[in-house]
Amino acid sequence: MPARMWAFLLVLSTGAAAQPVEPATETPPSAEEPVPSPPEPRPEEPPAAVEGSSPPQEVIPLDEPKKFESVVVGTSETRTSGSIHILTPAKLQRLELDDPAAILQSVPGVYARGEDGFGLRPNLGLRGVNPDRSKKVTLLEDGILFGPAPYSAPAAYFFPLITRMQSVRVLKGPSAIQQGPQTVGGSVEFITRDIPGGEDYGVDLGGGQNMYGKFHGHYGASTEHSGFVVEGVHLRNDGFKELDSGGNTGFRRNEWMMKARHEFEPVGEARQSLQLKLGYSDESSNETYLGLSDADFEENPLRRYDASRMDHMQWHRTQAVLSHQLELDGLAVTTQAYRHDFHRIWRKVNRFEGASIASVLADPTSARNAIYYGVLTGQIDSSTAQETLLIGPNNRAFVSQGIQSVARWSPTTGPVKHNVEWGVRYHYDRIDRLHTEDGFLTLAGELIPDGKATRTTADNIDSTHALAFHVTDALAWERLLVTPGVRLEVIRSKSKDHLTGTTDKGSLNVLMPGLGLYGALTRSLGLFAGAYRGFSPPAPGQNAKPEKSINYEGGARWTRSGERFEVVGFFNDYSNLTDICTFSNGCVNDDLDSQVDAGRAHIWGMEVYAEKTFRPGGGVTFPTSVAYTLTRTRLQEDFRSADPQFGVVRAGDEMPYVPLHQLAASAGVEAALGGLFLNATYVDTMRESAGQGEIPAGERTGALLTFDVNASWNFSREGLLYLNVRNLLDKEVIVSRRPFGARPNAPRLITAGLKYSF
Repeated sequence: MPARMWAFLLVLSTGAAAQPVEPATETPPSAEEPVPSPPEPRPEEPPAAVEGSSPPQEVIPLDEPKKFESVVVGTSETRTSGSIHILTPAKLQRLELDDPAAILQSVPGVYARGEDGFGLRPNLGLRGVNPDRSKKVTLLEDGILFGPAPYSAPAAYFFPLITRMQSVRVLKGPSAIQQGPQTVGGSVEFITRDIPGGEDYGVDLGGGQNMYGKFHGHYGASTEHSGFVVEGVHLRNDGFKELDSGGNTGFRRNEWMMKARHEFEPVGEARQSLQLKLGYSDESSNETYLGLSDADFEENPLRRYDASRMDHMQWHRTQAVLSHQLELDGLAVTTQAYRHDFHRIWRKVNRFEGASIASVLADPTSARNAIYYGVLTGQIDSSTAQETLLIGPNNRAFVSQGIQSVARWSPTTGPVKHNVEWGVRYHYDRIDRLHTEDGFLTLAGELIPDGKATRTTADNIDSTHALAFHVTDALAWERLLVTPGVRLEVIRSKSKDHLTGTTDKGSLNVLMPGLGLYGALTRSLGLFAGAYRGFSPPAPGQNAKPEKSINYEGGARWTRSGERFEVVGFFNDYSNLTDICTFSNGCVNDDLDSQVDAGRAHIWGMEVYAEKTFRPGGGVTFPTSVAYTLTRTRLQEDFRSADPQFGVVRAGDEMPYVPLHQLAASAGVEAALGGLFLNATYVDTMRESAGQGEIPAGERTGALLTFDVNASWNFSREGLLYLNVRNLLDKEVIVSRRPFGARPNAPRLITAGLKYSF
């Protein structure tokens, strides 16, 4: 099979073929950073292109991506009729960050709401969608949905460690309908380490401030027919927040992955392979939802009230994916069966018996709140039942499993060349919730149990069966590339509440068409446009409509060796915007997981991306890049929500947690001996609740400009030393007041490490 078709299968497949191979040691300059090099064609295979004969010289071959370009629906990243951004291994190494939100903000159109400062549970949004727990973004690992329950409870309380990822792919625009169920904004896909072609092993050891530590190791080997890779990561940090009584505010995380593959027929017209992927992850973190009053934040943004000293998150997760791949002449079929089990217990401060913690911290000096504030900070003893602090675990167990198959075919009809993809997925997921609370009194600064019985605040099961189909075709004819596609979601859900004894069922069928166009004006410059239907399913048991929108985009893209410039305008026209009330937003027990229909809304803006590598000679290069996003939002209808992010909304209000301006820039120098990079990120002030006009001081985040520095030294052919300084100027602002009080971004963190590969 030709190298181009091999690369097509490797990058596009949602299974074994979707994994990246090891990066080539030398790669030619291209419009994007070099992605992992595909294997060379086998000697037995003919050199002719799968996609048909070469076009005349004057026709631009839109259907033939360069060897080192990634492909989407059979077209290169630079020729696709949609907004695609790929973070390659080289880019990830330059950033050298553990926080996925900090890395993904280098992509235009991706926003993040800060929370713990480590990125343990990122809040990501694409093109203005609600970033809370990344629940409006389709999240994948090697083509498989990785959320604990992507349909029944899409809040992403699990996120894989990005330090072990080989690349990351962000899809927006019409290409979003390839992945679901969330298509309102797009998808983020993480690509893990592939099985090497021979023996390969390496280690990454790091340490730094706050007892930061990292161990990352991998080992893999292959024969002609079989191969495997084993990878493990341990990440730890004692935390940067300061409990009033002292103590650890950090975390420990472990992730293990094993892949094994066997090729039954490595050569010939029909080739088959079978791959097994197993994974295990766990976390123990002293995390809390409790923040600070604005006055206390001003005095010491790293302070943490002692009332949260018992707050602790504990979870573990297992995964298993079995993939079968069949390759015929011009046809590839990848079928995968998967199962993920995730169990978490988060014990944390929830509320006062007689008051909301959020309202107390918003106005701690009022006559009513001053007592509650004193109890919360340990300055005053509890004297009434209303001043009892309710602390308890949210115990949740998740199952996510299914089987999916994707087929790709590249026929030619007359002058038109096709790259067709069909996909079908049956998916089942479930969440079991058991939430309890115990009362505690503050006495002499200590938390003492009130002696009353444990309360059960939630005991329910939500589950969903979903059948999804999609088909797309990239039709290339001379200078024009047309990519029509459609997605169908058939969803059946069930919600059973053990406290009320009620059972609710839901049924939904949604068709999502899309169309993208790309026209080449020259070999380097092209125009593209597209439209598609955005969709987000309602939560089980909700008497609410799904979220729907019609999304449009149009722009221009210039690509040449070592250069890329792209400008895109987008407009998302929501016929019904939805919001699900979560604890991370500040919702109370009776309103948790309830959905509200917000009605019509508009989100529009512009994304600009520029990248150029200067090559003065002498083996020295100067890579630079800039990503800018402008976003405007308008809610078009009046409505009322129990979610504090919205509350009472009037037509014309802007949406919360969407920055007007966002900018990420990078500049550096690379040579044989190593490199030095300076990365800057600016996130504008954001509203914390819907509104219009000037944002009140207590309802906005701080504008944040941070600089990160990464330096590396290749002291030998196999070894590399690196130094990373995050938030170089040690700037601290309020990044969120959700759910209870002001919380800071991470302060300056200096880490250093050693990488050794063999």
